[in-house]
Amino acid sequence: MFGLGAATRIYLAAGATDMRKGFNGLYGLVQDRLQCDPMSAHVFLFANAQRNRLKLLFWDGTGLWVCAKRIEKAAFIGPKPMLGKPGWC
Repeated sequence: MFGLGAATRIYLAAGATDMRKGFNGLYGLVQDRLQCDPMSAHVFLFANAQRNRLKLLFWDGTGLWVCAKRIEKAAFIGPKPMLGKPGWC
């Protein structure tokens, strides 16, 4: 399991993310869209357009974790992207 501390932030990518992306693709999104270090020990969440699939990217100190969740009968409700923002909440 993840050891999340009090200083750990959770970032949610607003809008849709291509769920075919793996380690390198999600790593690039964190660097390019958020301009943050993916190895910062913060948690980065991504959702597809239907909001029924989530992916999580997390650095645990020894390597990157990519976890996926598929919601079968509902959808994740999250914030909408704000105009002028880089696509993160």
